[in-house]
Amino acid sequence: MIKTGSKNNNLNVIGEEMKETLTGIFDNVLTVTSVNRYIKEIISRDMILSNLWIRGEISNFKHHSSGHMYFTLKDENSVIRCVMFRTHNSHLKFMPENGMKVIVRGYVSLYERDGQYQLYAEEMINDGVGNLHIAFEQLKKKLAEEGLFDSRYKKPIPFMPGSIGVVTSSTGSVIRDIINILDRRFYNACIKIFPVRVQGQGAAEEISRAIYTLNRLNCVDVIIIARGGGSLEELWPFNEEIVARSIFNSKIPIISAVGHETDYTICDFVADLRAPTPSAAAEIVMPEKQQLINRVIELDIRLRNAILRNIKIKRQKLDELKNSAVFRQPYDRIYQERMKLDVLYKDLKKAFLVKQERARLKLQFLIGKLDALSPLTILARGYSIVKSADDQRIIKSVTDVAEGEQIKVNLADGNLECTVNKVKGRN
Repeated sequence: MIKTGSKNNNLNVIGEEMKETLTGIFDNVLTVTSVNRYIKEIISRDMILSNLWIRGEISNFKHHSSGHMYFTLKDENSVIRCVMFRTHNSHLKFMPENGMKVIVRGYVSLYERDGQYQLYAEEMINDGVGNLHIAFEQLKKKLAEEGLFDSRYKKPIPFMPGSIGVVTSSTGSVIRDIINILDRRFYNACIKIFPVRVQGQGAAEEISRAIYTLNRLNCVDVIIIARGGGSLEELWPFNEEIVARSIFNSKIPIISAVGHETDYTICDFVADLRAPTPSAAAEIVMPEKQQLINRVIELDIRLRNAILRNIKIKRQKLDELKNSAVFRQPYDRIYQERMKLDVLYKDLKKAFLVKQERARLKLQFLIGKLDALSPLTILARGYSIVKSADDQRIIKSVTDVAEGEQIKVNLADGNLECTVNKVKGRN
């Protein structure tokens, strides 16, 4: 038999033991932030995750207004979130796109707020196609969509420019070739050289500045941008957007002569004319002087012959006119016209008389009709017109007068003043 007091004591003992146990457990409970921070510290101490290369395909790409890039790298089975801050993506030669296969270098860390780990990218290269080639195609597409390659913006190259500006390196064979060719073709041609770097860091800015300066000074009629052949990396300054826009905004026509015939740059597409080589540009921009002299001599001979031939034709025409009947009998035409005038005068006079007679007959007919309708003619036939002596009313009825009233009777040869003695109506 168990007593009630004993039972309560046992329960109290058990409750104290559980309280001590739970207190020990709760002392080791961590916050979410603490756990995420701890995991981040573990990941940051891993040497592999601190600097690694990852190959994958870009998806969910977003270029934020802040300049940062957010995207996901994926393969056949997995994905990893990535971020590339503006300080690193500003050095990219191409713009990442969804579906592009790339190799990314960076480090893996945990974003504490979301509790998700992600790759912080610091470098990116294209997996398969070179970065410069991608950048070239992207810029080419962008500028084409803006219309920088449209033929309607191309300026004509002057036939024989008075001054030629050459933007190229002051050293090397390019400038010597251009000078030699221009000297051979037109020995007194005016050449103004604007030396710039044609490869390496800062070359694009120098080329752009040279174009701007020549336009500001307006000291040349045409500009040649020239460089010898080279790799895509060596020719890259001529693929920079700053150079393309400087060429497009130039008011002076520009000939692009960059690389060999098989080399194409953005500069070639924007320029007003592309020359396959710098030497070809020198041949295009200035005609050969001796050919011009020969052409002038040929045209002078043709002009002289044309003038002599024209004089001969005119002289033959003059002889024909001198021997014509007009000059042999100059008054014959006058006499012919005078006789024709006499005939016309006679015809005109006859027509006038006929018309006059017709008008006279018509007038007589109208006079007859008018005379037949005249009141005087009626009076001449014995009729008379009776009027009231007071107000000259025409009396048409016996009711219009009274006995003793004065009336006036108009006859053909005079008037009668009468007094009505009696009024008698018709029965």
